[in-house]
Amino acid sequence: MLARVLGGDGGTEASILSLDIAVALRKLVSRYRYALDAKLQFQRFGGGRTMVMQIATQMSISASISSIIPPCYVLARGTFVALALGLGLAGSAAAQDKGSINPKPLLPLANPDDPKIPAKELFGRRPTAAKLAPRTVGFYSRGCLAGGEALPINGRAWQVMRLSRNRNWGHPMLVRFLEHLSERGTTAGWRGLLVGDMSQARGGPMLTGHASHQVGLDADIWLTPMPPRELTRLEREEMSAIMAVAPDRKDVDPNVWTPAHAAIIKAAAEDPQVQRIFVNPAIKKALCRDNGPDRTWMSKVRAYWGHDYHFHVRLYCPADDPECKPQEPVPAGDGCGKELDYWFKDSTLHPKPSLTPPKPRPGLTLAELPPACRQVLLAP
Repeated sequence: MLARVLGGDGGTEASILSLDIAVALRKLVSRYRYALDAKLQFQRFGGGRTMVMQIATQMSISASISSIIPPCYVLARGTFVALALGLGLAGSAAAQDKGSINPKPLLPLANPDDPKIPAKELFGRRPTAAKLAPRTVGFYSRGCLAGGEALPINGRAWQVMRLSRNRNWGHPMLVRFLEHLSERGTTAGWRGLLVGDMSQARGGPMLTGHASHQVGLDADIWLTPMPPRELTRLEREEMSAIMAVAPDRKDVDPNVWTPAHAAIIKAAAEDPQVQRIFVNPAIKKALCRDNGPDRTWMSKVRAYWGHDYHFHVRLYCPADDPECKPQEPVPAGDGCGKELDYWFKDSTLHPKPSLTPPKPRPGLTLAELPPACRQVLLAP
């Protein structure tokens, strides 16, 4: 059944990365996956030869990188992202990866009925929504989406970025939320939303970029206001969001951060549909410092790795979706106490790399998702 649904003509040529390079890169990323320096370089350079060389230089890797990456190869950014994601290195960095105005279709799977195939390979090959009643199935990082709705790529106060990813899908509740937030943001001084990744057409695990965003209730919003014109397709694929965090990672960049940044995050957090918002610890620090006595919304804003180019909004499970598994409530308080201090310790900002390479984590299979996700995947 999967072979029939996910089949194709097989006519697209694939770019092949030699096995020796792939293995060497995998070992390199695996060894240093826990080092924040590696994370920062990944975000700064977006993957590829420059990023690998930078990590090697900073961590004094004795092996010659030139022996790992022959000059004849120009590593595709997407290739390294795929390797890094398999090891848990990439996350918010994927927001900066460029797209393409002529994306190549994924090759058909040789044996899509193989139960060992990661579910991301299956859901990534379903470009349209399942023709089922809208519902979310499972947890934010282990589930799928039925009856998804696409956010229009243009609105009065929003534009969708990275159209080639086809990740502007969500539960109808998420689409209505973004439409409403875009309007409310303009009254708070934010020109309009640049919307990054939401979910795939049927949710589920993604080939690159996220562990969550699987049930149509998550959305990334760039920390860059919408320009006063419609962006071209090329701009949407290639322009980068603006880094809002200072180079030392201890505070926001005063040359970038404005009261409007705080206002749009506050506007999102005050919506009763919002369960939590993920931001970089430096952004949380700025919100704690600069906001007034009304701090009831602050508990929803949670410090987390990355999230320095965008903030990540997560909605509650819809009340009429019994198959949606909720996340635990956010802790009481404004989140500005000792729990925030942790993120600025030297051991957190500059952890020592692990000397024992962790075992790569295999991607979730279809059998590891809620049973209803098979129906979602196979539906017309």
